[in-house]
Amino acid sequence: MSTADDLIPPSPTAADYAKTADQGPAFIDADEPFELFAAWMKEARAKEINDSNGMALATVDETGLPDVRMVLLKDFDPRGFVFYTNFESAKGRQLLANPQAALLFHWKSLRRQVRIRGAAHQVSAAEADAYFAARDRGARIGAWASDQSRPMADRFDLEGRVAQKAAEFGLGEVPRPAHWSGWRVAPLAIEFWRDRPFRLHERLTFTRATHDAPWTKARLYP
Repeated sequence: MSTADDLIPPSPTAADYAKTADQGPAFIDADEPFELFAAWMKEARAKEINDSNGMALATVDETGLPDVRMVLLKDFDPRGFVFYTNFESAKGRQLLANPQAALLFHWKSLRRQVRIRGAAHQVSAAEADAYFAARDRGARIGAWASDQSRPMADRFDLEGRVAQKAAEFGLGEVPRPAHWSGWRVAPLAIEFWRDRPFRLHERLTFTRATHDAPWTKARLYP
């Protein structure tokens, strides 16, 4: 039987740090978080093997217990960071009840991460319609067929529902379900982190009291 020592990598050595520490350009002098995020996302898209737009989304349930899962970033601008989901899923229900969220991007190939916290707002119907129409037809049918986050008897049940919906829509358009839309997380805090040797990492945080207030920038101890 494997032990933790067999499965968990040892702490890096000085030689390991010399080979793998982030040698990218300095970012501490950045004055605006969205431009910095765009620059890091551009690098991640070029170097990250899978899902450079993958992000962990944290919410809380009705008891206050945290919940987290991976979703995909689909848009961002100074208003916030957008993802789409079934509003009847666990995360959808949690955000409807408590529209606050935290996001985490971790780009291992770059040895960087970005943490985001803020209020979650529903995107407009026009935005949701436009994105849904851009999805593959199979994904649009799947949004109708899946009772996301709820118990399922077996895989055949899901496949049967997909086939039923495919037959129902035939060759026609597949409209967006009323229960499927997007959330925009409007940040009150954005933290940029990059790996440095011996855990002496660099951290830069931007915070603001409200969404229309100016950013306050600070460096943090690692």
